[in-house]
Amino acid sequence: MAKTESRLKVTQVGSPIGRKDDQRATLVGLGLNKMHRSRELEDTPSVRGMIAKVQHLVKVEQA
Repeated sequence: MAKTESRLKVTQVGSPIGRKDDQRATLVGLGLNKMHRSRELEDTPSVRGMIAKVQHLVKVEQA
C-alpha cells in the first residue's frame, strides 16, 4: 500500500523568549523547543491550527 498522507516539515526559526505562555506551549506541542530544530508532522487540521498560532516563529515546508 502506498502512503497517501501528506507530511509537513516544521522548523523553529524564532525564539519563544518574551512570548506568551500559550505560544511556548504550542511550540512544545509541535515538538519544538530550540532554534533551528525540525519535526516532520502529519498534515492534519489540528497541526495546521497550531502552526497558524505560531506562524511568526516557524517555517513550514512540504516533506
